[in-house]
Amino acid sequence: MPYQQTVASPIKLNGIGLHTGQPVNLTILPAQEDYGIVFERVDLPNNKIIPAHFNNVVNTNLSTVLGNKAGVTVATVEHLMSALWGCGVDNAHIKVNNIEVPAMDGSSLLFVKLIDQVGIQKQHKHRKIIKIIDEIEVVHNDQSIKITPNDGFVVDFTINYNNHVIGEQSLSFNEQTNNFNNEISNARTFGFVKDLKTLWANGLALGASTDNAIAISDNGVVNQDGLRHPDEFVRHKILDCIGDLYLAGARLHGYVSALKTGHTLHNKLLKKLFSKVEAYQYVIA
Repeated sequence: MPYQQTVASPIKLNGIGLHTGQPVNLTILPAQEDYGIVFERVDLPNNKIIPAHFNNVVNTNLSTVLGNKAGVTVATVEHLMSALWGCGVDNAHIKVNNIEVPAMDGSSLLFVKLIDQVGIQKQHKHRKIIKIIDEIEVVHNDQSIKITPNDGFVVDFTINYNNHVIGEQSLSFNEQTNNFNNEISNARTFGFVKDLKTLWANGLALGASTDNAIAISDNGVVNQDGLRHPDEFVRHKILDCIGDLYLAGARLHGYVSALKTGHTLHNKLLKKLFSKVEAYQYVIA
């Protein structure tokens, strides 16, 4: 689609935060052309606006947290951002009445379904695409992510866990030949039962359950319904990566190669990319 798009009508949903465990209501509203994706904390009287932009990322510990200069934050935005990318939404105003986006089922699936239900509104202005010109890479220990020039957007991801349930998994997602909504959107976040007490002690995963995450014990997957894909773990990592990189402010055209990365390196990649003006250019779709 060469033109910008927004949701055709408001979308209302509610749930609990994956990490806070607190109830939250969220509304996705249509927005005008060139508006981008913007969050609003409607539970606060002032300083409520937080644009969904990589420069506004203030925390990447197990989720992507956005914040503004006043210190107002909204957490765990990556699954919703990924759904907006997958549905082709360029502009939206998102109202949320708590500090975290609801977890739903731990994937992007329910966001996608709700957007599909109301439909997408085509707008009149052309999209701007961020075209990669030069290779950019970020490396930290055994983790790495790079983006190279490419006609279209590809994420090639490899994970490797010292765990018999996950092990090593690799998958390549190409927006031109693969379908995000069918192949990626329903891949759920995951965690290890043995880590729960430590996470709780640090104020994390307070809302986590088998309703919104894949739980892994020494014996295997705890969830009664099992996995949605044999490689659901790497699919979810691609989902996270897409959501994090959509914080570039526009759709990217580049080939992303990721090895064992997470939210921190995804954000560092965008910061390094936009620090080098010769590495990218904006083009009209």
